[in-house]
Amino acid sequence: MKISFLVMAMVLPIVTPVDGQFITLPLWPEGVPNQEIIEPEKAESTDILRVSNVHEPEMAVYLPARNHATGQAVVVCPGGGYAMLAYDWEGTDVAKWLNSKGIAAILLKYRLPHSRNVSHEAPLADAQRAIRLTRYYASKWNIDSQKVGIMGYSAGGHLASTAGTHYDRGQAKAEHPIERFSCRPDFMILVYPVISFIDEKICHQGSRRNLLGENASKELETYYSNELQITKETPPTILIHAADDRSVPVGNSIAFYEGLQEKGVLSEMHLYPYGGHGFSFAIGKGHLSTWPDRVIEWLHWLDENV
Repeated sequence: MKISFLVMAMVLPIVTPVDGQFITLPLWPEGVPNQEIIEPEKAESTDILRVSNVHEPEMAVYLPARNHATGQAVVVCPGGGYAMLAYDWEGTDVAKWLNSKGIAAILLKYRLPHSRNVSHEAPLADAQRAIRLTRYYASKWNIDSQKVGIMGYSAGGHLASTAGTHYDRGQAKAEHPIERFSCRPDFMILVYPVISFIDEKICHQGSRRNLLGENASKELETYYSNELQITKETPPTILIHAADDRSVPVGNSIAFYEGLQEKGVLSEMHLYPYGGHGFSFAIGKGHLSTWPDRVIEWLHWLDENV
């Protein structure tokens, strides 16, 4: 049954967070596509908050004070190997940090193919939808629709880089206005990202298995090896990685950076000698903890020069 835009507007009200609070919006209020079996979502809080079995994807919208706002917005994709989401460690804490720098944050709770009856297409569809929705609401949320980027950690970095290499400019004839907006991010921030599924020397086996299954075709592995999908239209990118990362080898970031350079895409990379994997803000870890400053400097430079 077709759902009119009027109904969508009632399901997706135009609301704005106030007084430092945030709001959550469903990505697919008209029904999550291609989904039949729903398992209960799980949230386990130990050292960090881990969310799994995501079947009702949503975005949490964090906005800075209007007087602080730069107009930039970032869709944030937590990592977790496509099996779970490190929801506070690489999510809510990141959103609050971005707000403190005048940047709107859209925290994405995306579907996980590790869960039952979720296809490999679901995470990318959720990321694309979040970007479109951010542009749809941009004027209401004090966001510049041409300054909407994406940020991802680990497997979330794979999702972010997939969104930056697999996108459309909007579907002009789409029934719903949201789908008419481009899902191409204007920039990417990739923090210890999973990139390649085809290069066995650097592939993160768990992320590949959870996204594509045990016996994925070479064609599918190539499609999701984002170092092979770069074009001259790929968005400007900054990469952060530790050289001693044993879970997601630094070769992932290097391969992506080399691909960006080959295509003439504006890019910057910061490699640190220590830190391993999953260091988030690296609080208390010396020089490594300065990486967020490099990202903010880069965003300021991008805002002024691109």
